[in-house]
Amino acid sequence: MFQGLHKFKPIFAALVLTGCAAPAFHQPDVDVPAGFKEAAVDGRWKPAQPAEAQERGEWWKAFGDPVLEALIADATAANQNLAAATARVRQARALAGVAESDRIPQVGVQAGAQRGRASDVSLGLPAGTPVAVGNVFQAKLTAHYEVDLFRRVAANVSAAQADAAATEATLRSVLLAVQADVAQTYFRLRAADAELAFLNETVRLREENVRINQRRFDLGDIGELDLARARTELATTRADAIGLERQRAQLEHALAVLLGKPPAAFTADTNPLLASNLPGIPSGLPSALLERRPDIAAAQQAMIAANARIGVARSARFPALRLTAAGGGESADLSDVFTWSSRTWLLGAVASLPILDGGRNRNNIVRSEAVLEEAVAVYRQSVLAAFAEVEDNLIGLRTLAGQAEAIDDAVASAQRSAELAEKLYRAGRTSYLELLDAQRNLASAKRAAVQLRGARATTTVALIRSLGGGW
Repeated sequence: MFQGLHKFKPIFAALVLTGCAAPAFHQPDVDVPAGFKEAAVDGRWKPAQPAEAQERGEWWKAFGDPVLEALIADATAANQNLAAATARVRQARALAGVAESDRIPQVGVQAGAQRGRASDVSLGLPAGTPVAVGNVFQAKLTAHYEVDLFRRVAANVSAAQADAAATEATLRSVLLAVQADVAQTYFRLRAADAELAFLNETVRLREENVRINQRRFDLGDIGELDLARARTELATTRADAIGLERQRAQLEHALAVLLGKPPAAFTADTNPLLASNLPGIPSGLPSALLERRPDIAAAQQAMIAANARIGVARSARFPALRLTAAGGGESADLSDVFTWSSRTWLLGAVASLPILDGGRNRNNIVRSEAVLEEAVAVYRQSVLAAFAEVEDNLIGLRTLAGQAEAIDDAVASAQRSAELAEKLYRAGRTSYLELLDAQRNLASAKRAAVQLRGARATTTVALIRSLGGGW
């Protein structure tokens, strides 16, 4: 009777292969440029090709700032967003372990007791026959196992493992974001300190101007207009300094939150950002950006998980084979449950195949395929955004360097102009308004120089972050 079964073997094999899990995953094509446009202007950027899986360097040490290094160490240990991301990694790994457990037989113990009376008819006795109340005690060892004929279990494991890998990449992305946020907030705080120190010095000079003009006014050398102008400049500069103190306090509070501390428990020492040589950051090759950025790695793993879940959805259309086994003792007397004469066992195999499901399985397949399409679009968008961030920061650093050179020239010219205006004013050859304009120009140029110093430091950190946190 089994002689004709071999004819159906090719059909059965084709059915198995057709139902086998997910389609082969293919990395989406991405148009990667040969080089960064904004890095090719002067050829200063050195090539670098690290991979995403390689160990990240402690990039913040390139700034040579022990305070920054200590702050990043504190944030890494206590930042709450980082703690939440770490917990999500543990969750994802646990779910991957749950999916993996379906690969092996599930074994358990079953024990129970029942008391009841069966009907005389169900026992095949004449109606009205007295049936005694009885007890049933049982203790069994059970096992069940799903034969992964159509790779449903394997596809589910692959999806869970990809989810865990995506969550781990997201953790690295959060870690990089926290480290970069700490560095940028720290440099903004130092830039605010430098700007505040400059404003306080300007206030002191304005106070000196008011005292001189008040004395000259009392002597009748100048009119009240010059004195009023000097007082106006003093009040305006004081207002600017007070406003900057508010900004500094807000930066200090933001830094405290990044460190996992309440703002009331953290005070940053005054540490003005002085002119210094910032580290040179090699931009690398654009293709390397796809390997080193953790957010791109997370998007890639999300695609792999979505692709695997197509296999899970497809396998639901095919038969599922479940093997069961049980063995133990069953008796009407509790003391006899574990005796040899009370032994009982069961072996079983159950195959199930959906016939009419109202389109449930078909729609699940369509949904899983659409999820993959979404994941591919998110991946490509992540790549485009990554390239844009690098280009933005490269042009930012280049233009800021040019601005810094121009503002240094402006400071030198304004300094000379202010010195000449003061000499002419003291000699009575020019008005106080001209002196005031020269002093305003000098103050504006110096303040712009301080602000550019901070912008260059934060943009350097932004470039490191956009490159994936290492080179």
